[in-house]
Amino acid sequence: MTLLLEGVTLRAGNRVLVADLTLRVAPGAVLTVMGPSGTGKSSLLAWACGTLPPGVTGSGRVAVNGEDLTALPPHRRRLGILFQDDLLFPHMSVGGNLAFGLDAAVRGRAARRAAVAAALAEAELPGLQARDPATLSGGQRARIALMRVLLSRPRALLLDEPFGRLDTALRGRMRHFVFDAARARGLPVLLVTHDAEDLAASGGRVVELGRENCPAAAQTGFIRL
Repeated sequence: MTLLLEGVTLRAGNRVLVADLTLRVAPGAVLTVMGPSGTGKSSLLAWACGTLPPGVTGSGRVAVNGEDLTALPPHRRRLGILFQDDLLFPHMSVGGNLAFGLDAAVRGRAARRAAVAAALAEAELPGLQARDPATLSGGQRARIALMRVLLSRPRALLLDEPFGRLDTALRGRMRHFVFDAARARGLPVLLVTHDAEDLAASGGRVVELGRENCPAAAQTGFIRL
């Protein structure tokens, strides 16, 4: 799967956040988007998913393996996204959270239970199906959130500072877990972050968004590959 964001322009009212940006992410590769707050990093991911907030508009094209997704509703784009907050459902068990993310093609109680068990084993959290998410550590919750996304069989993975709330010791392990899982599945990864260590761990290209780096920024916003 190759992820393409082509000719993307984002505006918040009269202000241009991103101007005519094109990004291509190969299968298993990580492309990192960095820059100060307010430069459109998170909005770029929201645009790709089809979930731009009110007040922000966008144009351009998003495609996976040549299939244009731009006109599709969010649930049909099959782009998985992770945020700083794990967003686990508090009223569901760990197993229930994982089952919620399962691709609809996985049918039958036995098959669904097996998929959940396999996800927990991959996350090195076997046997935690019945646990309340509130009883898990931050690192455990982050791994469950990732596995829930992966169980939906996304065609690309979008990461909106997903390591930001983890302590320093956990952050490095979680980076490797996420990137290794994506590479094993051949998923292109688009990572938004403020953290230079995220970039170093990703081993991929970087795009910087920020007015201070571009002579034409006063009119267009800044994009540098």
